[in-house]
Amino acid sequence: MIAPFLDTIWTLAAFVTALAVIVTVHEYGHYIVGRWSGIRAEVFSVGFGPRLISRRDRRGTLWQVAALPLGGYVRFLGDANAASAGTGQQVDPAMRRRTLHGAPLWARFATLLAGPVFNFILSILIFGGFAIVQGLPQAEPRVGSIAAAPPSVTNELQPGDRILAVGDIPVETWGDLGRASNALPLAPVQDWTVERDGQRMTVAGPDPMPARITGVAPRSAAVDAGLRGGDVVVAIDGAPVSRFDQLRQAVEAAGGQPIDLTVWREGQGRMDLTLTPRLSDLPAEGGGFEQRWLIGVTGGESFFTAETRRAGPLEALRIGVVQTWGIITSSLLGMWAMITGQIGTCNLGGAISIAESTGQAASAGGANFLWWIAVLSAAIGFLNLLPIPVLDGGHLMFYAYEAVAGRPPSDRVLNALTAMGMAIVLTLMIFGLTNDLLCP
Repeated sequence: MIAPFLDTIWTLAAFVTALAVIVTVHEYGHYIVGRWSGIRAEVFSVGFGPRLISRRDRRGTLWQVAALPLGGYVRFLGDANAASAGTGQQVDPAMRRRTLHGAPLWARFATLLAGPVFNFILSILIFGGFAIVQGLPQAEPRVGSIAAAPPSVTNELQPGDRILAVGDIPVETWGDLGRASNALPLAPVQDWTVERDGQRMTVAGPDPMPARITGVAPRSAAVDAGLRGGDVVVAIDGAPVSRFDQLRQAVEAAGGQPIDLTVWREGQGRMDLTLTPRLSDLPAEGGGFEQRWLIGVTGGESFFTAETRRAGPLEALRIGVVQTWGIITSSLLGMWAMITGQIGTCNLGGAISIAESTGQAASAGGANFLWWIAVLSAAIGFLNLLPIPVLDGGHLMFYAYEAVAGRPPSDRVLNALTAMGMAIVLTLMIFGLTNDLLCP
């Protein structure tokens, strides 16, 4: 009874921490750009409900942490509520320019757009930071450090080895290792030709793409079974395994039936696990989506790390932008696929699935947790740009109408659309929670 309780506390703590970081960055975007645009912020709140701690700065803004840590807001001068959905307070006409609704259109647009943009900036900085801290593989395939392997694995490679060939297949780039694995016959030991200390030699080593797990997806069959990054699958249903592709083929052949894995874990030795593949919707190579049986692992990296080089600031920035853009586009494609019926609606998760994924990411280590925050930040930034009233995208839609029509929508229209937007958001939240409870 104690262990599940502690797991729940850990999951909630991780979820609240991640949400607090993302919300604070989002709301700070609104705040700082609003301040730069001449708009006065009355309250900056992390969380809703009763105030726990607070401090008023010299500009008159009240900074507070509230009791319900499920969001946050910036309330500007003259706002009717935390959503800035109307002008409910009487303001001195001389101060009207300092309100959100009395500011020029460009200032309002920039202030509302800044929240999602700051979420994207957070993601870009985290992804780019990983490229700088962890480094990028050198262009030529050279061994960096040796990874832990089961005693049954033969690995005579050494740090600094320049890989020239595997078997009789030349290796000039890292991509060649994957192609070599597909062309080599299945065998527990392969011949590796390397250059070591200026001499060419052949040493024994494992398959270039062994059944070594490098990542486990949250809320997957693998995480439920207890698999971790670094685990090595040594047998499937009792049959020895030497290549990651054998695991993939076994999962597909199982067709949703349980499979037994024998796994080696550093410090613990061998262990037996049973898991059941789950049918998942994945983007197809030629466009659209396809369904495949998955257990939720990535792998195929050999029992060594690549020799790396430090990424430059501009290169890291480009990597951060590309990865953030990939999350945005995949979110958009997934949403469109659900609307058009290409994939099932169970792909839409709610707060429970997000919290569980966050807890599992935190359990996998600080780096995984930080990476997951970057993923969530990009996704939340994208969702806030959807043209739904009560979201930032809804406000921006109203501002776009004002720019074209020369006047804002009437209060009657605004109130009706805001109520409709709130209904849509609540419906999506309930739908997501229902999927969390009922979908496999």
